[in-house]
Amino acid sequence: MSVTVRVPAKVNVQLAVGAARPDGFHDLANVFLAVSLYDEVTATPSPDGLRITCEGPDAGQVPLDRTNLAARAALALAGRHGRDADVHLHIAKDIPVAGGMAGGSADGAGALLACDALWGTGASREELLDICAELGSDVPFSLVGGAALGTGRGERLTELETGGTFHWVFAMASRGLSTPAVFREFDRLAEGRDIPEPVASQPLLDALAKGDAEALAATVSNDLQPAALSLFPELADTLAAGRAAGALAPLVSGSGPTTAFLARDAEAAEGIAGALRASGTCRTVRTAAGPVPGATVI
Repeated sequence: MSVTVRVPAKVNVQLAVGAARPDGFHDLANVFLAVSLYDEVTATPSPDGLRITCEGPDAGQVPLDRTNLAARAALALAGRHGRDADVHLHIAKDIPVAGGMAGGSADGAGALLACDALWGTGASREELLDICAELGSDVPFSLVGGAALGTGRGERLTELETGGTFHWVFAMASRGLSTPAVFREFDRLAEGRDIPEPVASQPLLDALAKGDAEALAATVSNDLQPAALSLFPELADTLAAGRAAGALAPLVSGSGPTTAFLARDAEAAEGIAGALRASGTCRTVRTAAGPVPGATVI
């Protein structure tokens, strides 16, 4: 017997970042949108204890030990239910690794749901979300999907209405960026300035609810973008290439280095993707749409 769970990537249409807290985290107003790039996590009983394997683009960059969020999810669920984590977790990756699209978080949420189904633990949604929040700030949204506002460090979710489908192009960079390094650079750049409390943009929430791509484009924002560009200046060339190709809004996705381009419709997205491939400013290009559901047993 095995259980396979499909989990989407995310794009942050707003990422408002507050000042560093005493615990080292930052308060956020993080508006997530789940998009149609997916990892799949398959859980199978393992007589040899917990094992992690991985295939797909950049699979060689994925840790196969207990630091992997999928492994940590299995161990957390097993610990709560007094059992051994005797499971083989196989990750089929399609979400960019270290790309600011929550691929690792997706694997954690996928493994959690897969192990719950495999073991018949019957965990409630509240328990699963509680474990997700322990694993990382983006993991709860990977479970929930759709569109949501994350507050606190991003783990406290309020699901949001969306009135349509938004079309995106994602350009993957030639190397990764460390999320902690980007936050450290944010703190360095913000030194000596008053950082306002992060709040969600009401015009942005209205644009999501209406399904209005042009209105959304006018309101997207990412407070981590200057820090990502400071550490990886070449991303500015990719952003400029996407804007020149007709993107309604170019932005760095989360902590980067993937760049995201909002398109008017699916046809426009294909045109922007072609121009980015020809620009020589990125490694690979993908199109996707959202919102889509979160972690789902398939």
